[in-house]
Amino acid sequence: MNLFDLSLKLKGFPIKKAKLALKAIIDLTPIEKEHYILNKRTEIVNYHLKYNHFYKSFAANANVKNWTSIPVLTKRDLQQPLTYRLTQGYTKKNCQINNTSGSSGYPLSFAKDQFCHALSWSIFMDRYSWHDLDLNTSKQARFYGIPLDTINYYKERLKDKLSNRFRFSVFDMSDEQLAKNVGLISKSNYQYLYGYSNALTLFGKYLERENIILKEKCKSLKACIATSETLFTNDKKLLEKQFGVSIINEYGCAELGLIAFQNTKDEWLINSDDLYIEILDANNNILPHGKQGRIVITSLYNKAHPFIRYDTGDIGTLSKNSTLSKPILESLAGRTNDTLKLPSGKIAAGFTMYYVTKTVIEDASKIKEFMLEQFKLDTFKVSYVAEEELTEVQKITVKKALDDYLEPGLNVSFERKESLERAKSGKVKQFISYVE
Repeated sequence: MNLFDLSLKLKGFPIKKAKLALKAIIDLTPIEKEHYILNKRTEIVNYHLKYNHFYKSFAANANVKNWTSIPVLTKRDLQQPLTYRLTQGYTKKNCQINNTSGSSGYPLSFAKDQFCHALSWSIFMDRYSWHDLDLNTSKQARFYGIPLDTINYYKERLKDKLSNRFRFSVFDMSDEQLAKNVGLISKSNYQYLYGYSNALTLFGKYLERENIILKEKCKSLKACIATSETLFTNDKKLLEKQFGVSIINEYGCAELGLIAFQNTKDEWLINSDDLYIEILDANNNILPHGKQGRIVITSLYNKAHPFIRYDTGDIGTLSKNSTLSKPILESLAGRTNDTLKLPSGKIAAGFTMYYVTKTVIEDASKIKEFMLEQFKLDTFKVSYVAEEELTEVQKITVKKALDDYLEPGLNVSFERKESLERAKSGKVKQFISYVE
């Protein structure tokens, strides 16, 4: 057995059984797959209504035959001790316990039963194989956060070793460190890069400034997987050019595993093997394909902890070409708490500010990264890391763009910094609103 598979098996996760189950699911015809999804959906709801005290109380009026009668579960609903939320027969000792990052404002402890956890990893393995990548044998250059306390630091390093990857810290993205990273990558046989979209983009911009194509330095490199943060179209083009390999979008979360993964046809395929996805409006109505709304997901296999009609906190759109057996993610717009409110009453997605500033200032000034903050309905600040200050002309241009894209009369200030504050995970939150 390969090292990664073996590490899962030694921890008690039935990876062989999970792989066989996944193969049976993948082999289903489209019609069979639709029946499978609807049956598993009903089965998991009935299971938790019978065996989970928390869920039985939460969904007291649920009628499995009327799906919309089943309440939407939010992170706020789960803000109570994990032991109260665990299903009968499960304890912290016989299932996988984990925590979310709290990027939504509600950090969360949760559990997965052993088979569910193994199936999640089987799905990751399957999707990576689409791009000729193998979690057991393909060496990964990982641009990710890492705990800085000694015990957890070495735990992560050991985990990386067992997973055939090396972690490059995202806490130091200076040119000096990135130059060292290029040297380390060029001396090893990495097959793919993996990491936060923001960190990969910073690396790509460095390579562009230094006129380096990473593939020329590391011939074994064949792909890059961007995850955790939205990867914008222009950034993806930059990475494709500077890394010299295909860029793959991954979307997932700790609670649910892999949610969507880009195939070789550039389709962002939703994982319908162990998840059921819905797009809902603000009133919990199911939206038609092509309409943007809240991403709500049901985990079809997690018996240890209910994630049924679970609001992920993300905003997205399913393609009009989606079917129940083959849902396609058309866009991922950010988190529900990343919206900005304006004096006129208009509401816009936070990433609108990203586009406004990026399209105006990126080419004119060598900006490495930036963060946008909203302090009042009409007051914004752009904090940025760059080789030189923005000129007054550039600032006026940004203000004009705000008038055009959002609404006139907004106030914006600018602050150049040596570095931007990162969360403990290593991520940079690119838009923050302090307006209630």
